[in-house]
Amino acid sequence: MVLTDREDSPDTLLLVEDSDTQALRIRRMLESHGFHVHRVASGEEALDTLDVRLPGLVIADYHLPGMNGGQLARQLRMNAVTRTIPVLILTEGIEPGLEREGLESGADAYIPKSSDPALIVFRIRALLREHAAHAPSLVPQRVFRRARIMVIAPEPEHRRAVPELIDQLRRDGHIVTLWHDPAQLVPALLHDPEHMPDCVVIDLACREFDGLEVCRRLDEWRQEDLLSGNVPPRILGVDGAPRPDAREFSARVFEAGIDDLVSRDVGPAALALRIRVLVRRKLLQDDVRRIEVERQAREIAVKSARAEAAAIASKASLAEALEQANRELADANRKLIETQGKLVQTAKMASLGELVAGIAHEINNPLAFILAHKDTVARGLDRLATMETTTTDPDHDQREAILTKCRDRVGSMNMGLRRIQNLVLNLRKFSRLDEGLFQVIDVPEALETVMALLTQKLGSGIAVKRQYEAPDRLYCQAALLNQVIMNIISNAADAILAAQHDDMSGQGGIAVGEIGIHTYLARNDSGQEQYVFVITDSGPGIAPDVQERIFEPFFTTKPVG
Repeated sequence: MVLTDREDSPDTLLLVEDSDTQALRIRRMLESHGFHVHRVASGEEALDTLDVRLPGLVIADYHLPGMNGGQLARQLRMNAVTRTIPVLILTEGIEPGLEREGLESGADAYIPKSSDPALIVFRIRALLREHAAHAPSLVPQRVFRRARIMVIAPEPEHRRAVPELIDQLRRDGHIVTLWHDPAQLVPALLHDPEHMPDCVVIDLACREFDGLEVCRRLDEWRQEDLLSGNVPPRILGVDGAPRPDAREFSARVFEAGIDDLVSRDVGPAALALRIRVLVRRKLLQDDVRRIEVERQAREIAVKSARAEAAAIASKASLAEALEQANRELADANRKLIETQGKLVQTAKMASLGELVAGIAHEINNPLAFILAHKDTVARGLDRLATMETTTTDPDHDQREAILTKCRDRVGSMNMGLRRIQNLVLNLRKFSRLDEGLFQVIDVPEALETVMALLTQKLGSGIAVKRQYEAPDRLYCQAALLNQVIMNIISNAADAILAAQHDDMSGQGGIAVGEIGIHTYLARNDSGQEQYVFVITDSGPGIAPDVQERIFEPFFTTKPVG
């Protein structure tokens, strides 16, 4: 049962008065003192309004059509939520025993309508103060339910007492249903569990059906319903005239599952009283079960709230730990980037050092004989100058020999200078510092430039086999193409030289390696034409266990240094 905030004001009064004139007089008097009044004309209508609103106090005329004021108070006291609502009974005058009957039914006060209006207001305020201290702040959506009574008996004309009993039960505020066919009772109850009766009254003395068998079927159904957690209805049997085997019959009746056995001779009023006792016990058990269900629901809600709070705290802790991990990861990533930058710079410097060493070697050879020939030419020119000033014509042949030697040396110097010039030109073509954008290049020329710069590493032991089948012209970034081709060929040369070193250490011979460069055009899966470079070498290849790592940054199989 869902709980909602109570919206009714404690100053809202429920006035139960069948007389329009009396109701108007009392209502005006109460509203003049600041009360909000809702008026109904009968006790049954008053019970029906309790599902809509809970009043702060009920003012009821004792003499009402159908249910009287005392019976209305009794119905309010049978419900756990309406039990604390004050009930004030009004009557036309002082009647003997009427006040006692009204107070015993559960009313809180009994006042004649002829009393001073100020006294009535004082009594109302006193009852409201007492009720306000104990009124619940939360109430269920359905705060009141009238007891449902089912009477199993033949047609009314067969039993005169049945209509009188039904009228008495209805005056008590109960909802009464008369059932004539016991064979269809249990299927009907299973079909409509929402309107299950609180008490079933069975006529055991009729001849139309077997009352004991009906009790047994109802009790079997009650046991099944009890397993589902519901509070089963009470069963009351009504017997006829005295029986000679009354004791044995009573035993059989109670064994069949009946809760109470009453003789019809006691009269409708006493019979209604016995039913009232069973109904009160049933409704109290319903309230206890409802309260227990609500308590369990609150416990589950509290546990859920605690679990949710724990989950939120855990998520917050996890988020904090994740944030800390992210900070540490970001810091580690920053350091890794810095380290990668340093490694890239180191690799660049290493490659540059290797390139510079090869270029220096290539430049050093022509420079060496240029410098040597320069001294020879200088000395020859000095001697020639001396001979021109001191010799005569007989030394003509010697002078010509010196000039010829100087000319040869100058030619060698020119050849060395051209080699230096070509080397610098190839270095410029390789770096292409002024040509970083896409452009059309001569691929064979670019490859030969790379070969010229790697002459020192390739030496005479590695042959380069060229197979250029693709067009000479290619639109690309020349600097990046030169760099990747040079790296691959340089790595191929290192692999061949390492294999040659192993072979020479094991066999003492000199092996010759080979590098192949092949270019051709091919079409991919999409039908687009691609320019393909294939570089092969006679080295040992890449070991299978490291082939998947060749594209990792800075991964190498070369030794340190």
